[in-house]
Amino acid sequence: MIGIFDSGIGGLTVVRAIMDELPGYDIIYFGDTARTPYGTKSSKTVIEYSLQNTEFLIRQGAKMIVMACNTASSVATDALKQNFNLPIFEVITPAVQRSLKETKKSVIGVIGTRATISSGIYEKKIKEQSPDARVYSAACPLLVPLVEEGWLTKPETRMIVKKYLHPLKTRQIDTLILGCTHYPLLKQIIQHKIGQRVRIISSSTAVAEQIRGFLSSSSEIDQQLSKTGLSEFFVSDITPQFEKTAKSVIRQPIHLNHVGL
Repeated sequence: MIGIFDSGIGGLTVVRAIMDELPGYDIIYFGDTARTPYGTKSSKTVIEYSLQNTEFLIRQGAKMIVMACNTASSVATDALKQNFNLPIFEVITPAVQRSLKETKKSVIGVIGTRATISSGIYEKKIKEQSPDARVYSAACPLLVPLVEEGWLTKPETRMIVKKYLHPLKTRQIDTLILGCTHYPLLKQIIQHKIGQRVRIISSSTAVAEQIRGFLSSSSEIDQQLSKTGLSEFFVSDITPQFEKTAKSVIRQPIHLNHVGL
């Protein structure tokens, strides 16, 4: 099984993208909804949560781990690779690679949680591959709670998105990385507010494409993954809004299993 975890509902955009790229592969998802958001927590806490999430997924039969959370990817990747002997994917590197392919002027914007933006991980990785690139970042701490509440089309959400994006718009970026897997659920609003000429890069789609490429060239690992079309969804807290939004993201009926870590 492909194991995927996130702090909440955002990681389901990664699940949907993997379903599209790798139809039929068995997937197990864990959303840590009881402890969301991760973006406001310390690196130490996020690493601890990420280790617990990974241990849970492995116990359920996961043979590969996808960190469908930019905050966890920015601070916990090394810890997971040191503690677990199986393929581990994070969502930052593929988004960076895609942005560098898409940008025309090498003026790239990044939005994410406070933890992700404070880590400077996107700018670091972009500069490693393109030293002359200009990178402008903006922390958007209110967007995850708005998504978790299902406020995807509210006027208040549109106003807040506009406020967050204004500094990046004045920098005349030509590419914008959605540095949080919750943000694709707001893509339509974000595209409208940042301008139609700006290319939007979703880390969810980028990591799904990376995993497909990896498996196509790693037959031994690919053979370890079951392909019966089974998808299981676990959360640490169930709310009616999560169930409603989850079904909308996955685009099919799903059953949420409650589990405490």
